[in-house]
Amino acid sequence: MGDKGGDNHSEVTDFILVGIRVRPELHSLLFLLFLVVYGMVLLGNLSMIGIIVTDPRLNTPMYFFLGNLSIIDLSYSTVIVPKAMVNILSQKKTISFAGCVTQLFLYALFMVTEAFVLAAMAYDRFIAICNPLLYTVRMSRSLCIQLVAGSYLCGWVSSILQISVTFSMSFCASRVIDHFYCDSNPIEKISCSNIFMNKMVSFSLAVLIILPTIVVIVVSYMYIVSAVLKIRSSEGRKKAFSTCSSHLGVVSLLYGTVSFVYLTPPNNPELRKVASVCYILFTPMLNPLIYSLRNKDVKDAMKKVIWKKKVLL
Repeated sequence: MGDKGGDNHSEVTDFILVGIRVRPELHSLLFLLFLVVYGMVLLGNLSMIGIIVTDPRLNTPMYFFLGNLSIIDLSYSTVIVPKAMVNILSQKKTISFAGCVTQLFLYALFMVTEAFVLAAMAYDRFIAICNPLLYTVRMSRSLCIQLVAGSYLCGWVSSILQISVTFSMSFCASRVIDHFYCDSNPIEKISCSNIFMNKMVSFSLAVLIILPTIVVIVVSYMYIVSAVLKIRSSEGRKKAFSTCSSHLGVVSLLYGTVSFVYLTPPNNPELRKVASVCYILFTPMLNPLIYSLRNKDVKDAMKKVIWKKKVLL
């Protein structure tokens, strides 16, 4: 698996994904870990989508967003994990140039979309708690669809810009990507081009994505906390906070793991890979659990499905 030189990216037909460096005898164990966790990602998110679609009681804006969140979590894990699992057990750990472009595009698309969907969910909780009498008017079906569509549009635009600058570089030094999937940072490291413009575009996209979504989430919860503290009964405050706790848990999990990845020193790629596993596998696995364990409506819907199955059996 030697490096393949070239004058520019058009001569590169494939890349080599190094993957997570472990001893050969641990490859099977690593594959099993990926398989089990990915299986739980599929089971948890498909179950959540199925419950939301089939239970009429969950036909509300909050669960519309939650269903889309499950679709996004399932999608960006599927973009990366199956190929990573194949490469763990394979001697030829390659990915085609087109496959690499597609993987980075879809991964960036779903990650950015998730950030905006979480911001939309924060706004939904703000309206539900601070303006409950106007909730059905403010959070109409058309507005919810527009917010989700706008989230996907932002993800699509940012992904187009990201892959445009990433794959316009020359790869004359190496085709070996020191990661288990195609990400912009390790791809930049194998380029012999000036990556200043890439860094500027990546930084600008990060600011344009993270800043507005964080502002919406933080401001929404400032108003929510203020409104909840004005509720006199402790039972009322507990009920109001319970409608937000699941969303706060998901937001904290996502931004915590992503921050861990990008704050990891660049001279420690293996730690960065482990951090990436956290938000590519464990975050999508835990999100359905967070909502199902802390949400009475979801738990009741799950019990209803289980009871129906018992009756049929």
